Amino acid sequence: MSGAAGALRVAIVAGEHSGDQLGFKLMRALRDAHAGGVTFTGVGGEAMEAEGLKSLFPISDIAVMGLLPVIARLRTVLRRIRETAAAIVVERPDALVIIDSPDFTHRVARRVRKALPDLPVVDYVSPSVWAWRPGRAKAMLGYVDCVLGLLPFEPEAYRRLGGPRCVYVGHPLIERLVELRPNEDESRRRNAEPPILVVLPGSRRSEIRRLMADFGGALGLLRETIGPFAAIVPTLPHIEAEVRARAALWPVAPRIVLGEAARYESFRTARAALAASGTVTLELALAGVPLVGAYKVGIVEEQLRFLIKVPSILLPNLILGLRAIPEKLQRECAPATLAAELAGLMRDGPERAAQVEALDRLDREMQLADGGAPSAHAAAAVLETIARRLGTAAPRLTTG
Repeated sequence: MSGAAGALRVAIVAGEHSGDQLGFKLMRALRDAHAGGVTFTGVGGEAMEAEGLKSLFPISDIAVMGLLPVIARLRTVLRRIRETAAAIVVERPDALVIIDSPDFTHRVARRVRKALPDLPVVDYVSPSVWAWRPGRAKAMLGYVDCVLGLLPFEPEAYRRLGGPRCVYVGHPLIERLVELRPNEDESRRRNAEPPILVVLPGSRRSEIRRLMADFGGALGLLRETIGPFAAIVPTLPHIEAEVRARAALWPVAPRIVLGEAARYESFRTARAALAASGTVTLELALAGVPLVGAYKVGIVEEQLRFLIKVPSILLPNLILGLRAIPEKLQRECAPATLAAELAGLMRDGPERAAQVEALDRLDREMQLADGGAPSAHAAAAVLETIARRLGTAAPRLTTG
């Protein structure tokens, strides 16, 4: 191995688009942080390839979601796991960084660790061990040296569960606060009439089929309670037609917008939001938009709820350690309950004031100690992990 002082060779494996986005920023940050130069091998998408990675195969081979698509492509995925691990073992890099997609990347890491027991392995994006199958944390000790956590409570969760060392490096949304936060004109629009309600019923067809009727019913009741308001529904091209068809049945006609830029613009002007549980609730919270979170699952998934080990399903509430944001699940995800919660957020009053204060605290909880970029902190943690494993010097980690 080349060691931390000279040129580094890093294997990096991402399994889907979100990992590709984290990966290219990490690659760039590693080059900035390591004066001896860094070369990369592994698996990634367009962004990582533009940064200099020659992917072993197209990321589309493994970026599959849903039970039936996974089963249909299972032989390909299993073959790619074997091929990826074998290529890394032949390359004998200075470190392996796996990014999210644990069903793929962790299997690669276990194979590599068995063949190269001294190779430093870093896991960028923690599996949800604090919510689901907590025994995975301890199992990861066998093949992961350091976890790079996106959420500030994750290092303590790994200590509590007996897992590998975990470092909070910051959520990538921290790097996008300028896009999320309103300017002066947008701030004025937030408080103008008619108020804007942004509605986000999910990005999967199963979500919009379960949620859109209740969301539409809530909008009708909300209008009866508070009067006129404007509704905006950001969506994605692959579900646009179905969203438009279902929204046409709502008693309040929304404006439907496409693309990330339009979605963030709606956040910057919204008075409040109604959103399906997911990363979007954290985006809205960091944008300072008071919101109600809601979700419904099928009968089978509902029977598994006793396996969930956390008191909330919303990321902002988990970070804050309290239910600052109302969450309406299953039978509570109904028009009357959703409308009642939204009414308290669309108007000035104690409910809105309490949530605005909590969202301000969330912002402070998620900030990094030195105000640096998450990708820079992730790179520093990777270099420090290599140094710990190899017993060489590395840049001092300043994530606190």
